[in-house]
Amino acid sequence: MKYISILISLWFLSSSCNAQNHYWQQHADYKMEINMDVTKHQFQGKQKLVYTNNSPDTLHSVFYHLYYNAFQPGSMMDVRSRTIADPDPRVEDRIFHLKENEIGYTKVKSLKRDGKDIQFKEVGTILEVKLDNPILPGKKTTFDMEFESQVPVQIRRTGRNNSEGIDYSMTQWYPKMCEFDKEGWHSNPYIGREFHGIWGDFDVKITIDKKYVLGGTGYIQNPQEVGYGYEDSSKKLIENKGNTLTWHFNAPNVHDFAWAADPDFVHDQIKLDNGTVIHFLYQVDSIQENWKKLIPLTKLGFEYVNQNFGEYPYKQYSVIQGGDGGMEYPMCTLITASGSFAGLLSVTMHEAIHSWYQGLMATNEAKYSWMDEGFTTFAQYKTLDYLYEKNSINPVSRSYSGYIRLAQTDREEPLTTHADFYISNSVYGSNSYSKGAVLLMQLGYVIGDEALMKGMKRYYDEWKFKHPTPQDFKRVMEKVSGLELDWYFEQFVETTNTIDYGIKSLKDVNGKAEITLERIGVMPMPIDLVIKFKDGSLKWYYIPMRIMRGEKGNDLLQIERVNLAAWPWVYPTYSFTLNVNTKDIEEMVIDPSNRLADIHINNNVYPNESIQKEESGINYKGN
Repeated sequence: MKYISILISLWFLSSSCNAQNHYWQQHADYKMEINMDVTKHQFQGKQKLVYTNNSPDTLHSVFYHLYYNAFQPGSMMDVRSRTIADPDPRVEDRIFHLKENEIGYTKVKSLKRDGKDIQFKEVGTILEVKLDNPILPGKKTTFDMEFESQVPVQIRRTGRNNSEGIDYSMTQWYPKMCEFDKEGWHSNPYIGREFHGIWGDFDVKITIDKKYVLGGTGYIQNPQEVGYGYEDSSKKLIENKGNTLTWHFNAPNVHDFAWAADPDFVHDQIKLDNGTVIHFLYQVDSIQENWKKLIPLTKLGFEYVNQNFGEYPYKQYSVIQGGDGGMEYPMCTLITASGSFAGLLSVTMHEAIHSWYQGLMATNEAKYSWMDEGFTTFAQYKTLDYLYEKNSINPVSRSYSGYIRLAQTDREEPLTTHADFYISNSVYGSNSYSKGAVLLMQLGYVIGDEALMKGMKRYYDEWKFKHPTPQDFKRVMEKVSGLELDWYFEQFVETTNTIDYGIKSLKDVNGKAEITLERIGVMPMPIDLVIKFKDGSLKWYYIPMRIMRGEKGNDLLQIERVNLAAWPWVYPTYSFTLNVNTKDIEEMVIDPSNRLADIHINNNVYPNESIQKEESGINYKGN
């Protein structure tokens, strides 16, 4: 009996471990009816939310985001903006000075679970809900809510009457269930940074003054009634009685819902080769020639991303004038349009590419903002390089400059920092956008550009419509490249260790040239060294790291490659000998592709006055 008992215990333990390793994610279907009063800038809302607990945990509470409550004097967002060292200039103390008819709020009037009233408490931007009966694993439950909201004066992303005269930028506007995953609840108060949402279907009906034209997430279910999708959006194809129209949207398998409304919107559209329609909504009095130039280039940009990063899966996308710069949402973006055409194209591509990174690979961007902003910035610059026909070896060089400027100071924080807890906005921006983009471009330097781009597609195929983590991305790249990459992500993500390599010496040893390289920075990296000889020939000497357990594949340098022995990273120097005279060497360069985030590049070249003729200390000689 004891033997049988032990077997049962072992089986149960094994089953539990397998269950813990099994991927799962929660699911939430929303049905909402919104009645908008455009004279008071307020709306009444009804929401039915069907929540599925796919986790192995029993849930005794649930939490909702009430984002609009951030736009009130004394809110956490207000205080944070007034006390951080470098406040966002779009916010600063503007919330503190809002009047009663300018603030934002969401007031929950009632909440029922499966038809029965339940207790709740509003705590700033979070609604805390204690459940009388828990939600068991694998079970569904339905929440019915009635609420009323006031749209704040536009300050950050959401709101009314923005600087370009758009009436309504409706983002973070509804009570949104917080995400629960294997780490537990993510009910972070809103202070103006990042978001995280549950996958589900949205069915939204918005009743508003009929003079307004709307666009946003999802497919419009009544296009003839509202006159949407036709050359002249102002023409309603059936006669509408009364002063309002109801716009009916359906958005399948998304994790958020956004919309915008203005009576002066012009509506253009273009169709991709695969049938996806891109809509453009902008004001007549904006820089119209820029919008007309934008339309065909947006099509080309989408098709480039489809080909290189994975195909956009929805049948529509909308580029909408609104917001305060640019902000991405499922199936749409809200952008401002003033400024140069180059700026308009750049922000449109950036926000559109968010449809892949965070829109489809829905990382927790509050915890891993670099997987959201950094990956998007990388793909954005690759796409712009294609659109402008530059064919740059490193189209992300601007991000390198931003990261290296920060890394040369004592202000850098590790990429593992939660977005809300960065000490300064500037460090958050440099890390999330610049260092995140560098991480990807430099990863191509480590594993080879061919493996990187193959890995980006595989990452999309395996993790779209899910919530990937850094570990998930790392494993994809390891499988594609065949290399071990723990060291790379540990060093570049979890620490602020920097990279600095140099050519230490070139000396004659019995008529042969001995070259010594040195690692000055803490973070180790493989090395590309290209040598130009006096006869004009070029040769690429590649030094992998032993900890990689292999060598990178096909890469950008189109010259003869010689693989040298791996460098054990603890050795501060590495020497190898060439069967040539030192006088035969004209130039040497570490990383001619400029993808190594070396914070001091002056010592990466020969000839260089600082290069020594002799050396000392511990040295690893490759063989």
